[in-house]
Amino acid sequence: AALQKLRGTRDLSAELEEMLAEQAAVKGQRAKNPWELFQNPSLRWQLVSIVVLSSAMQLCGNDSMYFYAAYVFQEAGIPQDKIPYVVIGTGSCELITSVTCNMIIDYAGRRPLLLGGYIFMAGWAIVFMVALSQQTQISWMPYLSMACIFAYILSFGIGPAGVTGVLPTEVFDQMSRPAAYMICGSLLWFNLFLVGTAFPFIVKSLAHFCYIPFLVICVCTALYVWFFLPETKGKSFLEISEEFKKRNFKTKTRAGFYKGPEEIKTTTL
Repeated sequence: AALQKLRGTRDLSAELEEMLAEQAAVKGQRAKNPWELFQNPSLRWQLVSIVVLSSAMQLCGNDSMYFYAAYVFQEAGIPQDKIPYVVIGTGSCELITSVTCNMIIDYAGRRPLLLGGYIFMAGWAIVFMVALSQQTQISWMPYLSMACIFAYILSFGIGPAGVTGVLPTEVFDQMSRPAAYMICGSLLWFNLFLVGTAFPFIVKSLAHFCYIPFLVICVCTALYVWFFLPETKGKSFLEISEEFKKRNFKTKTRAGFYKGPEEIKTTTL
C-alpha cells in the first residue's frame, strides 16, 4: 500500500517481482561492513566504480570554481556589493541542474550524463585557463571567464552531481549498500578536505594553469566511465549484478579467450 501511494499506481507487479528476487538472492546473508567489501572479489568492480566516481566528485575542481568566482566577477565589472549575490547564483545553478538531472536520469541514462558532464567540464577547464591567462590583455576575457564558471558548474550539476549518489543503490545488493554509502561518504569528505588544503598551493605553483590537475581528473574519469562502467538504466539489480560478475571473474586462458569461473572449472575437469 505504501509503495502504491509512493508510485501513484496500483500496478506494481514488475517492481515487486524484482524486489522479491533481490530478497531471495541475499537470503541468509548479513549486512556487510566496509572492510568486507574490499575483501570480496565478487564486488571488486562495483567498489572500484564508486571509489573512482565518489573521488572524482570532489577532485574534478567544481568547488574550486567558487574560489575564483568573486575575482572573476569583479574583473567583469560587477559592483562589489552585488558580487555575493552573483556567487549565490552560481550555487543556485548547481542546485537547479542537480534537480533537472534527477528528472531526466531515467530517460537519458547514467553513462551519457556522467560522460557528458566530465567531458564538458574538461573542455570548460581548458577555456577557463586560457581566459584567466588573457584576463588583463583582452577586455572581454573576464566575461568569458564568468561564462566558464557558470558552464563548469552547470556541467557538474547535470551529470556527476546527480548521478553519482544513485549508483551505489543500483550496483550493490541490500546487504552491501550501507557499507558502500559509508565508503562514498568518507571519500567525499576526505577529498573535499584534500582539495581545500591543496588548491591554494596549486594556484601558487601553476598560477593561471591551476586547473590542469582537475582537467586530468575529468578526462581520466570520463575514460573510466566509457570503458568500464555498464549502463544501469532500465535494468534490474540482478541484471546489473550479472554484468559486473562477468567482469569480476573474467580470466584469460592461453587461447586468448575469457571465461567465467564456472566455465573454467568445467573445462579443467
